[in-house]
Amino acid sequence: MRELTSWLSGAAEADDFPYSPVLAEFHRVGKHFVEKELLALLDHVRAQVSAPVPGPPTPAVRQLRDFLDVALDKWDGRYDYRSYLGLRLLRLPCGADDGPDDRPGGADDDPYGADDRPGSTQAVHAGGPAAHPDRTRRDRDRLLVRLVADALAFEAAAASDATDLLPEDRPGREVVAKRHRLGVRAAAPALARLGLAGAAHHPEPAAVLRALAADRAPAGEPALWLSMLPVYVSHDEYLFIRVLQAYECLFAGLVDELRATIAALAARRARAAADRLAYACQQLTAAGPLFSLLATMQPAAFRTFRQYTEGASAIQSRSYKLMESLCRTPEAARLDSPAYQQVPEVRERVHAGQPSVDEAFRAAVRAGLLTGADVDLVARAMGAFAAAVLQWRRTHHRLATRMLGPRPGTGYTEGTPYLAAVRSIPVFSSVTPDPDPSSGTAPSGGSPE
Repeated sequence: MRELTSWLSGAAEADDFPYSPVLAEFHRVGKHFVEKELLALLDHVRAQVSAPVPGPPTPAVRQLRDFLDVALDKWDGRYDYRSYLGLRLLRLPCGADDGPDDRPGGADDDPYGADDRPGSTQAVHAGGPAAHPDRTRRDRDRLLVRLVADALAFEAAAASDATDLLPEDRPGREVVAKRHRLGVRAAAPALARLGLAGAAHHPEPAAVLRALAADRAPAGEPALWLSMLPVYVSHDEYLFIRVLQAYECLFAGLVDELRATIAALAARRARAAADRLAYACQQLTAAGPLFSLLATMQPAAFRTFRQYTEGASAIQSRSYKLMESLCRTPEAARLDSPAYQQVPEVRERVHAGQPSVDEAFRAAVRAGLLTGADVDLVARAMGAFAAAVLQWRRTHHRLATRMLGPRPGTGYTEGTPYLAAVRSIPVFSSVTPDPDPSSGTAPSGGSPE
């Protein structure tokens, strides 16, 4: 590639890396089919920018390293769910980054923050993201809006022939219109929390949503652009990636809420714990339209690009496993299953004594830290959240069955039989799920801290 070789022959500054032509080539054929010559050249670039230098890397160098790790995951034999979604590039706004730096020869970052060791509550009290829940929640809402808005922008551009990106199996206009309606519904709760509820009721809400997302993105923020590296050229893969990224944003947020719940229970703050759980329940319930949006994918198109995603599966989601293990410590059989073997860093934290809401609730009751009405308050919030999680699992299973049928999963898993087997795993052991998640306690308003 002329632009890349020219960059290498010059100063080779990370700020001037030719992202556009590199992305264009990946988009032209799909990541799975990129020429080995280009991949080898990018590998050479990575070795160059990863060479040890005094002091921490600049933001431009870190971004380039992260982009190259995502772009070269198949080349390296490291391709998985997290690299497929480019989660490291998105920098999910929560108390945990996407996890260890698994680049060849790279150093590991602490994926959970220095103040989130097992048993520690400093993340809530010491100025980390959990200590500023309103700010972190707003950041997550902005990211979710931008992800959904970007998906709608692509749909609009493709429908008007304004882009030749991912040209195979374009959907019909009725499907595109339905996607816009569902996308607006999916983003509406986040827009309301950002004080932009009117956008969802505008005569052209999808257009307003896209404009708002562009306006609210940090200046020069290329994360969404760089994180879109589909494996093939099927139109629907764009929607697939954006919705999964949105769910990762959601589950990362739930992790923050659950950690804060544990800290609140240890501090005898029943209302704060219930508020955190209620907010988490509302987040998960309000995300339902994302599944409806995903259900508009054309099954044939999904099966086409899916054959090139072998090795990447949602079973590898760290955020989901963190969420599950923070609710209740998994039983030995679950912890030793492929589901947790695929996320060894989460498994290690559980073995090291990571606390859970379930045990924190039991301990608080045993120690007399929670009594009377406070016990009922927290138990109701736990029951409502448990019901929302179980409903999410059931919906996930139904959608996967519709799209996959009996086919095996892409992460070397059983596929839908696995989802069927795990959908009824108890969220908590100390409370019974609420049959109606909407009946849970609502946040009291303001900062739950």
